[in-house]
Amino acid sequence: MVFVTVSNAATPAEADLVRSRLEANGFMVNLKDDNDAVSFGFGLPIGGMQIQVPEDQAENARGLLASQGPPSSDS
Repeated sequence: MVFVTVSNAATPAEADLVRSRLEANGFMVNLKDDNDAVSFGFGLPIGGMQIQVPEDQAENARGLLASQGPPSSDS
């Protein structure tokens, strides 16, 4: 199965919000660090994270994310 990137996130928390949106709508999600290196002392991926779905779901996933606006951690 080929996964493609449908969104990028600066932090693991942001990536988890996007992943949750997609999974709640039936998408299979893979989170991938842009770099294998991790910034020293912080534990955050240097290049951010990629949110990926199977290639055949990518168009629908992008449409869902666009219709819901950017993720927010505000309650």
